[in-house]
Amino acid sequence: MRLALLQHACGPRPAANVAKALKLADEAARRGAKIICTQELFRSPYFCQSEDYANFALAEPLTGPTTAVFARLAKKRRVVIIVSLFEKRTAGLYHNTAVILDADGTIAGTYRKMHIPDDPKFYEKFYFTPGDTGFRAWDTKYGRIGVLICWDQWFPEAARLTALQGAGIIFYPTAIGWHPEEPATLQAKQTAAWETIQRSHAVANGCFVAAVNRIGHERPAGGEGIKFWGGSFVAGTSGEILAQASTDREEILYADVDLAQIDTTRTHWPFLRDRRIDAYDGITRRLID
Repeated sequence: MRLALLQHACGPRPAANVAKALKLADEAARRGAKIICTQELFRSPYFCQSEDYANFALAEPLTGPTTAVFARLAKKRRVVIIVSLFEKRTAGLYHNTAVILDADGTIAGTYRKMHIPDDPKFYEKFYFTPGDTGFRAWDTKYGRIGVLICWDQWFPEAARLTALQGAGIIFYPTAIGWHPEEPATLQAKQTAAWETIQRSHAVANGCFVAAVNRIGHERPAGGEGIKFWGGSFVAGTSGEILAQASTDREEILYADVDLAQIDTTRTHWPFLRDRRIDAYDGITRRLID
């Protein structure tokens, strides 16, 4: 089964960004992709670089125009599409959301980002309410999948709970990059850590991991901005890199995966069998004194 991750830059016009992503998704479908994933908040530049009330105008309802146009494509091409969305749930209540569209164009499920960061130029707590969907997996025409979003990718608990619900592939729509003023040595460490933690989720859970990131140097709030490092990749069930995109080019990253490999890997590395669920009570505490 072929996966496709859409890695591209994002300009100032939402309509143009949607049109670009839609064109890439259509091309991916024509080239045999069965599950297609967009990058996080692809409809606009990464606006969370500043706290600006005007940016709330970028949000739209769960079943708004962006979902609708991708639903039509999913139905036409008989593909599953994961669509990132700045969701306006109601006045004053916004989420960073992923909509999972099945191959008939219907919504198979939704996931609202659970872990919300607040770091320099990543001021997401100003915009997003933490998700209330919990960690989920959904049956689609091409298999049972899970979706987590960007900052979620650093938390092994999120990947584990998603895998325990049967997700054979965990997708991570992402918007992550460097502060250009940071030294190159630190940038290299950050990129390596980002890749390593996600590959480790594949190992620990015996599942596939697909992370899609944007590219480009964005300065919507002025200053140095953020340089997004791309590097979208798909990891196999033993953490091996099956496919990886460049750091600076727009491209569709394809990876062919065999879901039967999940059973083989988990049989030989039976981490789920050997979990000591009777001894993990402390994991739900903030700190064990």
